[in-house]
Amino acid sequence: MEGLVTTFKKLRERVSPLKEVDENASNLALLSTESYSDHHIKKRQSSDPFDDRVSKRKSKPNSNKSSSLRDSRFIRDENLKSLSREKTPSETKPDEEKPEEHVETNVSEPAEDDENIPLEVLEEMHKLEESFPVLAEKYRLIDKIGEGTFSTVYKAEAVNGAVLLGSQMWKSPPLQKVPSKRSKKPKRKNPLVALKQIYVTSSPNRIYNELNLLYMLSGNSHVAPLLDILRLQDQVLAILPYYQHADFRDFYRDIPIKGIKKYMWELFQGLEFVHSKGIMHRDLKPTNFLYDPFKGKGVLVDFGLAEKMPSAYSSSNSRSANTCPCLSEEKSLRRVSTKRLNIKAAYPKVDQRPPRRANRAGTRGFRAPEVLLKCTNQSTKIDVWSAGVIGLSLISRKFPLFNSPDDIDALIEILLIFGQDKLQKAAELHGCGLEVNLQGAVATSFNGNLVKFLSSVLHHEKENESIPTDSVIHDTLAYLDPRQHVLIKPTIETSDVTDNQYEDYRKKLEGYTDLKHLLQLLYGCFSMDPSKRLSASQLLKLPFFSELKAHEDDEVVL
Repeated sequence: MEGLVTTFKKLRERVSPLKEVDENASNLALLSTESYSDHHIKKRQSSDPFDDRVSKRKSKPNSNKSSSLRDSRFIRDENLKSLSREKTPSETKPDEEKPEEHVETNVSEPAEDDENIPLEVLEEMHKLEESFPVLAEKYRLIDKIGEGTFSTVYKAEAVNGAVLLGSQMWKSPPLQKVPSKRSKKPKRKNPLVALKQIYVTSSPNRIYNELNLLYMLSGNSHVAPLLDILRLQDQVLAILPYYQHADFRDFYRDIPIKGIKKYMWELFQGLEFVHSKGIMHRDLKPTNFLYDPFKGKGVLVDFGLAEKMPSAYSSSNSRSANTCPCLSEEKSLRRVSTKRLNIKAAYPKVDQRPPRRANRAGTRGFRAPEVLLKCTNQSTKIDVWSAGVIGLSLISRKFPLFNSPDDIDALIEILLIFGQDKLQKAAELHGCGLEVNLQGAVATSFNGNLVKFLSSVLHHEKENESIPTDSVIHDTLAYLDPRQHVLIKPTIETSDVTDNQYEDYRKKLEGYTDLKHLLQLLYGCFSMDPSKRLSASQLLKLPFFSELKAHEDDEVVL
């Protein structure tokens, strides 16, 4: 066992070199923001340096850290606004009882403790540094922060501090090393970066496409810029800024409508810029939009599935058998209701037609109807649909909103909210027939009435007593009629009104107006016909954002 412990310590030192400290303080290097006494309590419970940390992180998702987050003021007390007033680690003075070695912290979040990083992650980072020798000369890997089908993302420190950040507004938080008692001179601050390792199994064209699009999209504060690229044979590493952000699951149920307004404003600002370059993101979802609810800033990331809109779609000479009927000028036939067509007799049982090929990339639950129906004329409007799903998740406090395992179930989920008639018309638009024999699902459909959907979802939670008493959900419920499923406009008596009563009425009226305008925005995102769906530029001009347009440079308090 002692030999295994020694090997572990050597591996940890090679991945993240530390200054030599005495034997009693070796397990305290890179302490997180937990107190010194709490750490020693844990140490007394188990002197083993492994301390089953890998199994704790995997088998206990509701660990002390996550449970304390749910029980903290971040979730319940005064919603998001209260936590922003708490001191960050950089503002607190080091405890006199702490040992004399330095402690690395971020400006607005604690630095990772190597002991809290699973052993397999340390091994991954060690193998990456061994297989990529030039990496250690520029960057020091800290932790793995994300993993997908085509890549893995690590948090790293630029050791030479020479990384040029593309946006002054979104400067990467530096590692601030608290000086020890022995040293009066503070250490140099190095910026944090996100290091994206693109798997060698990815197509070279796909890698080139992603890096080229990142290069094209440089220069906007709402899109993560490409800072650097490292390549060794078939291995490619893309260096991006590291952005402070909150997990969507930690704030989507507690962000007030003013916060939703700022979130959607930042999101559509990024989409407007991306779409102005003729680029579709194709994989828009909360994890690909890093948002800081305290600063009210967001940035689009992960353009691995993004692509430029082919100009051939606008050319009539480029149309072929694979072209979607939605481009056809003969619209009369597809406008006929499927109830008047014998779809089963339209084609032979063994259909000899070549299958239509279309890009259906994206994340389940966020793909637009035209993607599910294999339309070959996909445009930037597919991102607008995805943004609408995010917005509806925020106001309904339901995430994930759609969670279908396949395309058929995804269409049924859309049918449940937007109705059978609208979905059938969308299918006809793209040359598809749609038969639905789920009468129960059709009968319970909301037929595109988002007010009815919102009222049903939130009042169901209220009946089940699953809403905390101080939740912002009650603010939304105050405007929803549980029986008629319509918005209730606040009223006030014209006589004998005190100043406090009028101020309360004014705030309620403002909340009602914001909710009404948010629903107007969502209706603009959810048009089944992509040609009628509003663009990001058009959505930014809606009344919902008038407050932000008037004070674009002012900070909005969440």
